[in-house]
Amino acid sequence: METKTLNNSTKAIEVAAKLLQSGEVVAFPTETVYGLGADATNDEAVKKVFVAKGRPSDNPLIMTVGAIEQLQPYVELTAQAKELMTVFWPGSLTIILPIKTGMVSMLVTGGLETAAVRMPANQVTRQMIRLAGVPIVGPSANTSGKPSPTTAAHVKHDMAGKIAAIVDDGPTQVGVESTVVDLTAKRPTILRTGAVSQGDLEQVLKTEVIDATSQKALPADQVPKAPGMKYRHYAPDKEVVMFDPLDWQDLQRVLTTSDAVMAEDALLMGIDARKQASWSLGTGLEQASENLFAGLRYFDDQSVIKRIYVESMPDMGIGKAYNNRLGKASGGRLFQGLDSE
Repeated sequence: METKTLNNSTKAIEVAAKLLQSGEVVAFPTETVYGLGADATNDEAVKKVFVAKGRPSDNPLIMTVGAIEQLQPYVELTAQAKELMTVFWPGSLTIILPIKTGMVSMLVTGGLETAAVRMPANQVTRQMIRLAGVPIVGPSANTSGKPSPTTAAHVKHDMAGKIAAIVDDGPTQVGVESTVVDLTAKRPTILRTGAVSQGDLEQVLKTEVIDATSQKALPADQVPKAPGMKYRHYAPDKEVVMFDPLDWQDLQRVLTTSDAVMAEDALLMGIDARKQASWSLGTGLEQASENLFAGLRYFDDQSVIKRIYVESMPDMGIGKAYNNRLGKASGGRLFQGLDSE
């Protein structure tokens, strides 16, 4: 299969919408990462997404819409959901809701009676979905388990020849996937961290929101409610090691030419880029989150690099999502500093 790259013109968006209507898979941009879209009401189309990603069938897919009205036939829009949608949609928040009986494919929900739903901020994608006339599934457009794609080039690297088209609207802005909040639990519960924080949710809902992201991985026989809860995610093939900026001086003393460093500009000023492979995470939490996956993907393709050291961030705001993804990518490996070894 030849994978077409489409631009963000009106004509290209129409082409993408028609491909979705015909049961094809189309990669699309969001403000977080690029997604892999197919008609959520078409089981054969949804199966193509699982095949393209190599994704386990019990890992549920997010149902993505271009307008809230597209959700009404499929899920129960609770009062809490409407409050969150009013404030955070379109945007980086995925909400888990009860499905209406028989209205959502079990392929999409992983066999559960709940569905994860989202309306992205990207105008090109919302227009594409509205033209297609159906909600689409929207997992990240990468090989399952690998770092998520933040550019169309990343998508092409993983998906060329596997999907019909890629809609290119430039690099994403947030860089880490949306926050996932479960509104079917006894209390609102965060299952995946993202740009919308626990405090943001509590301010709108006027109630306690539980953060369950620190819980251990689900057992093998349990179906996850949201992506990222059970299977290996965000990990390149190369070894990834987190480091605290307080250990930067110690780390510099052990680096070799087969190591790469991903850090903020303030730290990288202290190394010779001609001798040490490095990737700028920019300045501050937002830029670090935007640049994380791109750097991991870049060094994963460099044969001379054997290990990637990545700076951890303050565990606040979107930094919590950044550290969550980095923790999964590294398998929890942490550089301890020379005094600790």
